[in-house]
Amino acid sequence: MALALITGAGGGLGAAVARRLAAQGHHVALNDRPDRPVGELAAELDGVAAPADVSDPDAVRDMVEHIERRTGDHIGILVANAAHTTLAPFAEHDLDDWWRVVDVSLGGTFACAQAVLPGMVERGGGRMVLVSSEWGVTGRPDATAHSAAKAGIIALAKSLGRELAPLGIAVNAIAPSIIGTGLMEVDAAAAGVTCEEIRARYAARVPLGRIAAPEEIAAAIAFLADDRLPALVGQILHVNGGTTRTRA
Repeated sequence: MALALITGAGGGLGAAVARRLAAQGHHVALNDRPDRPVGELAAELDGVAAPADVSDPDAVRDMVEHIERRTGDHIGILVANAAHTTLAPFAEHDLDDWWRVVDVSLGGTFACAQAVLPGMVERGGGRMVLVSSEWGVTGRPDATAHSAAKAGIIALAKSLGRELAPLGIAVNAIAPSIIGTGLMEVDAAAAGVTCEEIRARYAARVPLGRIAAPEEIAAAIAFLADDRLPALVGQILHVNGGTTRTRA
């Protein structure tokens, strides 16, 4: 079993991933912003709380050093899940907010992957699972920053997959569709409807007939984090209920 770092663990998907990996016997380190404490969940899972803003590369390096120093182990699994999402028409999108989305979602993924890399090399291998989105494949009106950042994560996973495979480090990504998490509140607010209404709207577009639960996506992430699948490299797993093609 490995030491797993999950970013964005204060949200619905991150917490579900942490619980899934802990249940499989992995030791978990849980990250989120300092204003989104994860100490209670870390205590529940006998893990390590590791607050940091992932858009700050120096803070990320300090976080990884703290985790590895405290546990006496190198991080063997990275689940780069932290994201910032804003919905706005492109012509009206505030530039500072645009870069905040990109800096957290794409820049944070880059910073975390780079920070854990030396430890993975020293331990002889590892798994990185980068969390993209269906919108990174298809794009979405009024979500240009989010879609662009998530598309960048797909390209990052493919590129890192090829570059790091000779080191025994497998990098893959997951591109889920809408998930039943707190981010639905952002969509509902942008549409001017209730969470129940936005959930019904999204479910009507999914061939499966419903949106996914965080635990379902967590199971797929755990699959990608399994070191018994060494040949799975640079792939994008589309867990979307049948809404998009299976290639980016």
